[in-house]
Amino acid sequence: MKVSFYTSQREFNEKKDEFNRAIQSVLEKGNFILGEQVAQLENDIQQYTQAKYAIGVASGTDALIIAADILGFKDGKEVITSPFTFLASASCITKHRGRPVFVDIDEETFAMDVNKIEEKVNQKTIGILPIHLFDQMADMDRIMDIAGNHQLKVLEDAAEAFGMRWKGNGRHYKHSGTIGDFGVFSFFPTKTLGGYGDGGMIITNNEELAQQAKYYRVHGASKKYHYEYVGYNSRLDTLQAAILLVKLKYIDDAIRKREEIAKQYIETLSDCKNIRFPKIKGEQKPVYYVFNLLAENRDELAEYLAKNEIGYSIYYPRPLHLQACFGDLGYKKGDFPIAERVSNKIIALPIYPEITTDEVEFICEKIKLFYKN
Repeated sequence: MKVSFYTSQREFNEKKDEFNRAIQSVLEKGNFILGEQVAQLENDIQQYTQAKYAIGVASGTDALIIAADILGFKDGKEVITSPFTFLASASCITKHRGRPVFVDIDEETFAMDVNKIEEKVNQKTIGILPIHLFDQMADMDRIMDIAGNHQLKVLEDAAEAFGMRWKGNGRHYKHSGTIGDFGVFSFFPTKTLGGYGDGGMIITNNEELAQQAKYYRVHGASKKYHYEYVGYNSRLDTLQAAILLVKLKYIDDAIRKREEIAKQYIETLSDCKNIRFPKIKGEQKPVYYVFNLLAENRDELAEYLAKNEIGYSIYYPRPLHLQACFGDLGYKKGDFPIAERVSNKIIALPIYPEITTDEVEFICEKIKLFYKN
């Protein structure tokens, strides 16, 4: 049995008529740049997340770069974040000549260890960039407390976190990205809400920040050929917005299916002593965008899965502080031992709404057989 790590074909075939109608509507009207479907998606995202403002951009990376620029994460200012994440979470800071300051992660959640943030705060610190990673949000209660005590800006990297909600010590659940000054989503195809190409969105509850983001995505223009800022060319394609509007209709069902798949993995593999699952911490509603586990002999397991035509991915094989592009930050091996240890054991198994229970069972059987032998 061959099991892909991710496939879009099953979803497309299930909803082919809806996708085709959505795409045809854009093609017939010819309004490809910031068309009505972009505005509709922004409105629907606002309603779903309860954010006051949503601004569609060309990618999740662009969303981070634009938001970081507006918040002043640049010109020697320091921003505290995690070394265990995708490049864009830190490159959005260095793109503006800011300095990412890393803290190690919590080994049970893979999120930034909030107990290590405050010791990194100094006069150059301007913000905190938490990443809501894989299936759960970072401890936003503690992060917002630290930010408030030190007058720091907070940019939530919610690229992987659509649908996740944090309650913590509050009275109500708040959607990822709506707690800090800015939040960002990625609509990369594999995401929980993913398009059929690149796409991203910035959300905020601050009217002034929202207006700046709208200017920044169109070269900094308040109206055509009138520039308030030196901005970017970063607009969510109308075609992608049309596709995402179809998928947003089914997002709660997709999230539920992902949870069922994760539960099947956990229940079936719970007696395997060679693997360990991350723990959900804090009062929150997780979303299983990626199903990770920590595995003994990870590289050998990965090779075994590949031989049995089972897709997998490794998020992330090398922490950011050991990447060549961040060599000028002065970090060395051993500086963040938990991130380094996790990067040597972590492996992600296939999870998407269209995967079957038989396929998950097959994957689990193969993993058990690997460790039995």
